Order: sequence, then structure tokens, then C-alpha cells
Amino acid sequence: MNLFADIRALVIQELEAMTAEGALPEGLSLANVAVEPPRDAAHGDMATNAAMVLAKPAKANPREIAGKLAERLAADERIESAEIAGPGFINLRLVSGVWGGVVKAVLAQGEGFGRSDLGEGRRVNIEFVSANPTGPMHVGHTRGAVFGDALASLLAYSGHEVTREYYINDGGAQVDVLARSVYLRYLEAHGQEVAFEDGTYPGDYLVPVGEALKAKVGDAFVDKGEQVWLEEVRDFATEAMMGLIRADLAALGVEMDVFFSEKALYGTGKIEAAIEDLRDKGLIYEGKLKPPKGKLPEDWEAREQTLFKSTEFGDDEDRPVQKADGKWAYFAPDIAYHFDKVSRGFDELIDVFGADHGGYVKRMKAAVAALSDNRVPLDVKLVQLVKLFKDGQEFKMSKRAGTFVTLRDVVDEVGADVTRFVMLTRKNDAPLDFDFAKAMEQSKDNPVFYVQYAHARVRSVLRKAEAAGWDVSEKNLLEQEPGTVHPAELATMRKLAEWPRMVEIAAKGHEPHRIAFYLYDLAQAFHALWHRGNDEPELRFFQEGNESASLPKIAIAKAVSVVISSGLGILGVTPAEELR
Repeated sequence: MNLFADIRALVIQELEAMTAEGALPEGLSLANVAVEPPRDAAHGDMATNAAMVLAKPAKANPREIAGKLAERLAADERIESAEIAGPGFINLRLVSGVWGGVVKAVLAQGEGFGRSDLGEGRRVNIEFVSANPTGPMHVGHTRGAVFGDALASLLAYSGHEVTREYYINDGGAQVDVLARSVYLRYLEAHGQEVAFEDGTYPGDYLVPVGEALKAKVGDAFVDKGEQVWLEEVRDFATEAMMGLIRADLAALGVEMDVFFSEKALYGTGKIEAAIEDLRDKGLIYEGKLKPPKGKLPEDWEAREQTLFKSTEFGDDEDRPVQKADGKWAYFAPDIAYHFDKVSRGFDELIDVFGADHGGYVKRMKAAVAALSDNRVPLDVKLVQLVKLFKDGQEFKMSKRAGTFVTLRDVVDEVGADVTRFVMLTRKNDAPLDFDFAKAMEQSKDNPVFYVQYAHARVRSVLRKAEAAGWDVSEKNLLEQEPGTVHPAELATMRKLAEWPRMVEIAAKGHEPHRIAFYLYDLAQAFHALWHRGNDEPELRFFQEGNESASLPKIAIAKAVSVVISSGLGILGVTPAEELR
């Protein structure tokens, strides 16, 4: 049940009837006709912009269209009133029985309430995290991991077939630096004193890796040149770091479907195949780039390079794919990687990048558009920085990592559930302040607690009812009729009705933070109803000795817990059964 979609269908039906009767001209597009909650709840339950969006193409006065449409809508048994507002909006009030139907729909469908076939089984690849395998994940990776995982769950909930993918950047110079850093720890494990030069990784996390390398090869690499050990140590260290990263992801509740190695692109013909595909389309040429804007580097020299015509797909300039010396530019393996994803048959690609990759968006979108002949859209979501605060001070350092706060630091401090929810309390492209004290605070100002408290309160009501011997099964609660509905109860029911609509909006916009915001609003409506019961006993969910009056209200409470549980499931958060 999607009440907003149902009423929109009614609006569309009446507009089509008006067209058939000649009250509206033929051929009008109804795509932009919307039914939404009004900005002010005092104006009604829903509002439609139908007359406003049709007035200009219909060459008619919007209030005239609204008048005819409102009269038709009011005749529907679900509509209590349809009133024209402002220049032509129509505010709708629904009969109270409709809201009881929402509660019944939630209880009947359970976790399925709000699910949709919006995605129609479209195959979506979401690449996220993709941290360099040179150390443990830091707090910035944490936000990207939570965002990507929640987005994947959201799209799966709305009918998409989703693949979570991690791109292992193991083909660049950084893994050589990792190997040298591990080699120093290896020498240290043999009792030698070592010094970490600039550019190496001094974190304590490499100590056990050096010891493990010693256990594997003994003293075979001691005081030997890089030509002897670099390749083997690089592979050993990369595997060890990926083991650490997998464990970090597991601690956060993130499980990848695919780990794709950058190294698999080299020496396999995959880069060559991707560039050749672009060449066959006339999108590769030999040329020189314009000098960079601003002050030129002293060693600047315009050199002939192999370039991709990315400007034909919206980029600001064409991009090099092969250098003058024949080596691949850093963009080439990324093109090949996305060519591989397109070749795997995905209908849509989503890349989750850190904020520092903003300049990379246009060229990557251009490449995917060219490789897929504009068939496969690429959405790049940028995840902004996270600032950590503890005891009122910015928290910056992790001794274990050496230079940054790790994912494990955060999870060990507040737990995976709190970490995940807080990371989704801001839109992905907005900076986020993560205050450890506030994240654990038991107050309305802490959205994690506030939502969890609502779920725990419902569970406490159900336990009381069960202890009293009442039947609070879905089957029995479905048979309860609410009778007269109090405005506070109505506010909660209205918010429940918004859930399917919110899922679709969040899924279409690739915005899982909307789910966190919605859950807070639903919890707020529920807590307000709970507190009204303190002053008005007849509103209490559990009324001692009055089963018949309590059960319809418990039905509302249970519906709230069902939706909160579904929403938290999308966010990857476990609902609380009780709070201490």
C-alpha cells in the first residue's frame, strides 16, 4: 500500500476523465503531477499541484482547472474535502478510516510495507570504499562505507538487483611504498633498528605484518636489495592489508560482493581493449594538451600524447590515456575498469568517491557514456569530510595508525550501530561533525537514541500486554477498529503513510540520509503521542485492565515499530529491544 501513489492515481484518473469530456485539451503530459504532504499539516493531509502544472500547456486559468478537479476528487469515498488554495493548489483531507487502513496495511505486510518494484530488477553496481590497501581504514572511509552500504540496501529494498564492489588499488606506486614499510618492520622483527623515511608508513599496524613475513621467509630477505624481495613483499603486504580492511568492514557490518584488483587490468589486455573500443568509435587521437591555468610549472612542456575526446561527453577538456613515453596515464586503468563493469551487463553504475575526487567526476562520466554508447548512466556520489570531537576537542590522532583516526577507533568507541546512524544524519556531500559524547547521549538531540527509544518503547508495551495475557499477534491486531482517532494518533498514522513514498524518493535520488531523517520524524510523532498519554490516560497504549481500548492503540504502536525496524534495516542498524 502506497497511499500517496493511490491518491495520485485518483488525480490522474480524474484528469484523464476531464480530458475525455473536453474540459482539458488532448495530449497534456501528466508526468509532473504530484501528490505530496502539504508544507503545513493544518492545510490538510495531502496536496496536489495538478492545476498549477497543467495551466500553461492547457492555456487555462489554474484555479478554474482546480475547481473542476477538486469537485471530482471530493466525490471519492476516501476524500473528506478538497479545497483550492493560493493560485491553484488543491489541499485534500482524507476520511479517518483511511488512516486505520494504513495501520492495517503495515501489520499485514510487515517488513514488506514500503518495498516497491521501482527498480524493476535493474542491475546496479555500487563501487564504494576502495581504500588504498596500505593500512587500516580511516574515519573518512567509514562514512563512505556506511553511505555506500546503506544506498545498496535502499536500492535493493526498492526493487533493484545490487552488487556491492570494492576496487583494490594495488597497481600503483603506493603498494611499493607499503612493501618498503613492511620490509622495515621485517628487519625490526629481526632485531634491527630502523628509521621510517618520509613517505613510508610508520603505523604500528605493520608490526604484526613484519613479524608474519619473518615467520614465512625467515632471514632470506635480510639486508638484500629490492630486486630480491620487493615483488614478493608487495603481494604479501597487500594481502595482509586487505585482510585487515575486510575485518574492518565486517566490524562495521559491511559485506562486499566483489573485490576487483587493479592489477588484473595490467598485462591482460583489458586496458588495451578499452582504449581500442574508444578508438573504434573515433574518440582517441594524438594531440597536445593546453597548458594548465595559472602559474606554469617550470618543467612544463606540451608533449604529444594519446587523448580521449571526453569533451564530446560534457568534460571540460580532453584527457590523456597514454603518455608520450608509451606508459599508461592514471586514467587508462580506470577507463578499463569501468569498461569491465559495463561489459558485465549492469544497467546503472554508482561510484562513491571522497570529496577530494570532485575533479574526477566529469571525465569518469564521459568515459562511461562513451564506453556504453550512452546506455549506462554513472552517478558519482561525493562523500564529504568527517570531523571527530571528544570532550569538546577535535579528535585527530590514532597511535596505532600513526597519523589518523581509524574506523576501528570509532566503532570501538560507540559501536557499529551508532556509527552507522550518525554517518547518515547528514547528506553525503555535506561536512559531518561526529561528537562521541553526543552520539551516546540519551536525549532527543541524539537521533540514534531517539529512534531506538521509540522502538524500545513499543517493545515494552508489547511485553506488558503479553504479560497481561493479551493477544498482540498481527492477526488479532488486524481485527481491531480504532474508533474515534485523536489528532495525535492521526499525526502518527500520517507519518506511517509517508514511508513508501519516502523510500521511493530516497531511492530515486540515491539519498539514504532521507531514511534517517524520516525515522527521526516518525519517532518524534510517536513520542509526542506517548507523552500525550501522560496527561490523557485514554490515549495510553497500555491501559491496565482495559484490553478492548488498548489493543487498537497497540496496533498503532506495533505498526510504528515495524516501519522503524524496516528503516533501520536499510541503514544497517539493529533495532533496540530495550534501552537502559
